[in-house]
Amino acid sequence: MTRARLTGVGHTQVGKLPGSSCMGLHDEAAHAAIADASLKLRDIDGVLCAYSLAEPHPMLASYFCEYVGLQPAFNLAVQAGGATACIMIMQAAALVESGVCRHVLCVTGDTRATGMARDGGAVAALAGFGHPQFEQPHGMSVPAAYALVAQRYMHEYEATPEQLAAIAVEHRRHAARHPGAHMRDPLQIEDVMRSRLISSPLRLLDCCLVSDGGAAVVVSASDAARDTRAPVSLLGAGQGHTHEHIVAASSLVEFGCRQAADRAFGRAQVNRSDIDVALVYDSFTITLLIQLESIGFFEKGEAGRAALAGELGLNGRLPCNTHGGLLSFGHSGAAGGMFHIVEAVRQLRREADARQVSDAELAFVHGDGGILSAHCSLILGRC
Repeated sequence: MTRARLTGVGHTQVGKLPGSSCMGLHDEAAHAAIADASLKLRDIDGVLCAYSLAEPHPMLASYFCEYVGLQPAFNLAVQAGGATACIMIMQAAALVESGVCRHVLCVTGDTRATGMARDGGAVAALAGFGHPQFEQPHGMSVPAAYALVAQRYMHEYEATPEQLAAIAVEHRRHAARHPGAHMRDPLQIEDVMRSRLISSPLRLLDCCLVSDGGAAVVVSASDAARDTRAPVSLLGAGQGHTHEHIVAASSLVEFGCRQAADRAFGRAQVNRSDIDVALVYDSFTITLLIQLESIGFFEKGEAGRAALAGELGLNGRLPCNTHGGLLSFGHSGAAGGMFHIVEAVRQLRREADARQVSDAELAFVHGDGGILSAHCSLILGRC
């Protein structure tokens, strides 16, 4: 099979961006990625768009194409929560490998920080994700659902709040090396432990940021990538889906990330020990901890201790979320997952500056949508 190439990446500023709009962020990110690939807007013949909570539209991909003046051969909106970005890349690869398209633009963005009232908008939207019959009437929210997972995990594996806090601290350390990160101020374990309780045992600094921002990636056919600047290969991809609502999950400590990763590694024909840098969805500290173990990078109960020991750091056993992740770089809806992909490409191109992982050849990216519901894994390599 002719492998797809990631040929261009780009993102906007991230944080609170007053006056920005969903389409404006899409447009800025898209043009940055297209320019990064040494292409022109007219070269794009496929478009994959995500979704927006701040500016919802039933045909957001068509709206975007109209906004920028594109009439692509293929156009589709994708909605899978935090797994959306990785699924978009997987879909784009299928389009170019099958010959339907030559260059597919995958674009995401939202104004979660300034485009939605905090209590009446962002928080209300998160509360609406619960099952309408079995969860919403009882006050379930996204943080509460992840707290339920955290309680069970900590009970089974004797994990500690300090271990969760260590994940947040390491992410802030990574973000401090990225000039575009939303939050760069130093953070200590004690700061996390003293932050406001959101849903026991999760505290404010165990939770991802709420940001404005956009990100985009261009995926090209292998022969079409020859004239682009610095392509990266998609070696393998896989998905795993076990449930939608946490009330229906068969386990609170094992999820579809295992199946998604197994499929991606099988298709790439590489091992977990071959991975040089990991970019794994981190909506909460517990999200990352559980996924690192379910994916198979650590044994059960080990990831928290590894975080405390610095093994997720730049020079650790598995450098993880070197841009700062959702916890510190920023989280603006589907763009949150796309930031992970952008960082993976920059690591493999040796463009990560102060946060560069030495001699990175293989990167693993994972997206998680819903309450650990939808999962997609990507394995990227230097061409």
